[in-house]
Amino acid sequence: MGAEAKASLSYIASVLGEAGTRVDLPARFDDRFVHRPMEEPYATRLKGVLEFRDLESAEAALRKLDALYREYGEATDRVGAELVRSLALKGKQRAASLGASPRVSPEKRREKQEIAAWFRVWLETPDLFFDWLELRKHSEEFQRMFAEGGRSRAEERKQ
Repeated sequence: MGAEAKASLSYIASVLGEAGTRVDLPARFDDRFVHRPMEEPYATRLKGVLEFRDLESAEAALRKLDALYREYGEATDRVGAELVRSLALKGKQRAASLGASPRVSPEKRREKQEIAAWFRVWLETPDLFFDWLELRKHSEEFQRMFAEGGRSRAEERKQ
């Protein structure tokens, strides 16, 4: 979303393109943010991998992305590896956007900000990510913000 929470032309073109609509852009249109449809065999293989709602499903998505990234890397398939990285970047951007949205509850914003950080760390250091994630989940800060102990999330929602 751009200024005044209005969708940019490139965002609209991207959404239409992802929905399968043919989008004819003006010759001078800046389309660097418009995502081209993914080609096979990648489209089928990567479909639905980036779905996440909460911390648990975000971790599962990152595990799937990581496994595919490593598989493509071992096969020296640079196209596949870059597509996985672009999906992770999209996940980070989506989570960061929701984490900054005033329309999202404060609890969900914190969660989305955390998820955006997870994607950022994975993009920067995929080899260390899961070790880092275990340390992060056991940190005092994480426990205070997300642990079920103490005040439960259901109790927090009531207030």
